[in-house]
Amino acid sequence: MSTPIPFHLAFAVTDLEATRRFYVEVLGCRVGREDVAHRRWIDFDFFGHQISAHLVDAALAPSETNPVDGDDVPARHFGAVLPWAEWHAMAERLRAAGTAFVIAPRIRFAGEVGEQATFFLRDPSGNHLEFKSFADPSRLFAR
Repeated sequence: MSTPIPFHLAFAVTDLEATRRFYVEVLGCRVGREDVAHRRWIDFDFFGHQISAHLVDAALAPSETNPVDGDDVPARHFGAVLPWAEWHAMAERLRAAGTAFVIAPRIRFAGEVGEQATFFLRDPSGNHLEFKSFADPSRLFAR
């Protein structure tokens, strides 16, 4: 597997300060650049990738879902694939903090080639995030 190239993702939020607190204090992201003059956007180091929260003035529309291995998975979501031990540590830390999961930590596709640990949660603006992990990282793109 080659070294991944960092991606950039911009997403809408309705409260920039609540977003900052969530991504920094809950997920452990580092703040990158931000719009200090107008306070309309902020960049985060999201597990080595650049994500940019952009303030919007209207409420975000609810997400549609698709059935995946017994769960209603939000169709619009982003996240990170973490090493196995980091995923489990994060899941336990979030459980201990009383995090409201959209889909609680679980193993999906058990016994299949795509077996993975996964959980979903929302940020303060309602954006869905998925964190997943593979006990065998070479299975990330396996069919």
